[in-house]
Amino acid sequence: MARKEPVFAEYDTHDIDGYEVLVGKTARDNDRLTFKVARPNDVWLHVGGGTPGSHVVVRTPEGEEVPRWVVKKAAELAVRHSKAKNATGKVDVHVCRACDVTKPRGAKAGSVQLRRYESVKVYPAST
Repeated sequence: MARKEPVFAEYDTHDIDGYEVLVGKTARDNDRLTFKVARPNDVWLHVGGGTPGSHVVVRTPEGEEVPRWVVKKAAELAVRHSKAKNATGKVDVHVCRACDVTKPRGAKAGSVQLRRYESVKVYPAST
């Protein structure tokens, strides 16, 4: 029997003032990032309103709170890596802990449900 090679999630890595920010590339990678890579207390972001886009995870050091401005910069990345990237106004982004993200049974790759979340409104990131 052929041995399967391990499948690694593909995501972009960004640094926002020392915080590691991971951005999924495809729906399958979003699933891996959210459910295999993210730790329960990491901050998770996605553009609201059912708009397709990347899942974004801010690695949260144990016992620390991510500063609000870092969350806003990560939210800008979420917009930039979504179908809302050409928006001229502010876009609603859902923010929660990774432990509050679940996958509905039988849902397609990248689909999630949030138990609780906050929203921030931001413009798409310029880079």
